[in-house]
Amino acid sequence: MPDYGYSPCPTVFWDIFGEQGHPIRTTISDMGPLLLSRLMGLNETQEGVLSIAFRYADEQKLLLLDLKDLQAMLAFTAENAKALSARYGNVTAASVGAIQRSLLTLEDQGGAHFFGEPAFDIHDFMGIDPNGHGQVNILAADRLMRSPRLYATFLLWLLSELFQTLPEVGDPEKPKLVFFFDEAHLLFDEAPKALLEKVEQVVRLIRSKGVGVYFITQNPVDIPETVAGQLGNRVQHALRAFTPKDARAIKQAAETFRASPGLDVAEAITALKVGEALVSLLQPDGAPAPVQRTLIAPPRSRVGTLTAEERGRIVGWSRFAAKYATLVDRESAYELLGKRTAQAADHAAAAEAAKAAEKAEALAARERAAQDKAAAAAARAEAARERARPKSMTEQIATTMARSAASSIGRQLGGRTGQKLLRGLLGGLFK
Repeated sequence: MPDYGYSPCPTVFWDIFGEQGHPIRTTISDMGPLLLSRLMGLNETQEGVLSIAFRYADEQKLLLLDLKDLQAMLAFTAENAKALSARYGNVTAASVGAIQRSLLTLEDQGGAHFFGEPAFDIHDFMGIDPNGHGQVNILAADRLMRSPRLYATFLLWLLSELFQTLPEVGDPEKPKLVFFFDEAHLLFDEAPKALLEKVEQVVRLIRSKGVGVYFITQNPVDIPETVAGQLGNRVQHALRAFTPKDARAIKQAAETFRASPGLDVAEAITALKVGEALVSLLQPDGAPAPVQRTLIAPPRSRVGTLTAEERGRIVGWSRFAAKYATLVDRESAYELLGKRTAQAADHAAAAEAAKAAEKAEALAARERAAQDKAAAAAARAEAARERARPKSMTEQIATTMARSAASSIGRQLGGRTGQKLLRGLLGGLFK
């Protein structure tokens, strides 16, 4: 290789958890109820309830951005099941509970890191430096692979995002984006049916979007037949047969290649050395070329593992650091529903306080009436006692004199008029 020389590649590190690269996020709304339902394995009834929650959130302008938004929306759905059922269809607490349990599993595996803002732009995977070198994106998946539900969620979203975002470009000379899934057997082990269907669809149709997909695994039988049947390019490194199962796997791998005259593929697979491979690529007419044993060019960039300090410097220098580093938590369904709950609680407390005040006022009024009644009764009793009390000699003489005076004045003033006048003058004294 006379032109061999070392050359750096523009590299960007990504990590859903934000530990070994820029975080990758999307929103609950962008994921949508259909993908979430398929991912969580919800039945038809539960999927319908989840769709109702999304529909109500859209109508009420309640943004569903992260897991706490969706959890708050589901709690609201359960609390208002009767009203929502009358408008959208049957909503049961059992269905809501099943969805909440599935979300809890997703959250336990780190889903809170994946859902949020700023949402990832798929075009940030595609870039070319001033020297014309394509951008290499490395997604840290060591921790992600230990969370199968989250890994499946991420891949479902990513593959769906590619289909929805990238335009049809036919069959370009060079792809816009190429995916390499290392340790691909981890991707397919116990994968949800929805993910397998999406991967098969992507492998079959994604080339028209200018995207290539490669699955890297030690044994070709790790790839499901429905997916492997769509793969045209094959690069096979050495396999060793230590058990009868290994021998069968080698035979199966050899049978997937287009035969080449004079080459025993099964024997060649076990005899390959470091840097050698069996290669079969698609020809211009779309047919796979006969398999050939060839040498693989060594990498021109660094071979080896980066230190944490080196990785940190690269992440810090990246043009995406400012765009994705800071989590944005806008006012969304969680906050708005919390405000509604607080306002409802305040109104209920105010109504309860008003009711209590009205009750206290009524009780006070009854107490005042009882006091007035008791006072009137006491006054009447006092008057009765006063009338029943024997009068002294002085009071009797005074009364007699008053009556005599009244009679005399009455006669002088004209009868009754005089009596009234005397009572007016002396009424306070004589009773």
